[in-house]
Amino acid sequence: MHARLNGRPLTRALLVLACALALPSAAAAASGSGGGGLGGGGSTGSGSGSGASGSAPPTAAPVPTAPASVPVTVSDGGITLRTRSAALLRHRLTFSGSAPGAAGQTIEIEREARATHGQWAPTVSATVAADGSFRAVWHTSQVGRFAVRAVRLSSSSSARATAMAASAPGSPLVSVYRGARATIYGPGFYGRRTACGARLTRSTLGVANRTLRCGTEVSLMFGGREITVPVIDRGPYANGASWDVTMATARALGMDGTDWIGAIALPGRAASAAWLSSPALP
Repeated sequence: MHARLNGRPLTRALLVLACALALPSAAAAASGSGGGGLGGGGSTGSGSGSGASGSAPPTAAPVPTAPASVPVTVSDGGITLRTRSAALLRHRLTFSGSAPGAAGQTIEIEREARATHGQWAPTVSATVAADGSFRAVWHTSQVGRFAVRAVRLSSSSSARATAMAASAPGSPLVSVYRGARATIYGPGFYGRRTACGARLTRSTLGVANRTLRCGTEVSLMFGGREITVPVIDRGPYANGASWDVTMATARALGMDGTDWIGAIALPGRAASAAWLSSPALP
């Protein structure tokens, strides 16, 4: 004969109680899957783009980001040049400044970088106003990271008056980013090896790309911040995305899902080869 509780068999009451306690544990186990990023073979898949973070990451050192598109000014040779440090491709980048005593003369803005084969390339020009000021707008036409300078041209010919150039080593650095769609990956794949041989962790900084060689440094811009990280994986292959950023990289930039970012591959700059053989990136 079974004992009774409030008129019901005690064993039945205990069974109902046990089932109620088990349900939350089962639900928690079912919700633990993360976004897709790495395939079984270690290569990047579609990228989650969902911003799902899985369980909270452990406390880590601050990620090294920097403000993007900040004002920059350089003065040299009697010319002051002002612009901003970043812009997107096919957008407007304004150059302004002053050249006292040069009213009516032409100021030529030039850029120099690996993309220009190390030569100063004419970019845009302006005529100096009566008060010595000038202003010119470049509709950005080339992706890259450039030194820029302002040169006053001779009034009698197109020869450069080099004594009036605002040039290296004081040249500001201007980055022109290509806009691209980016997804996020990581949760659900921590502990696995990427296509480049690194072990993916919650704190791994990096991006996946279909063609750039492993270790190539890439500068990313989003939400007024920029960060430089290495290529650590292959992909993405879906969602029309060009980049798949790790969850740690997304958090550093303030991304919470699939979005548009600015990106520049930095040819000739690669992260230390040591990170490829390390069991986990910092």
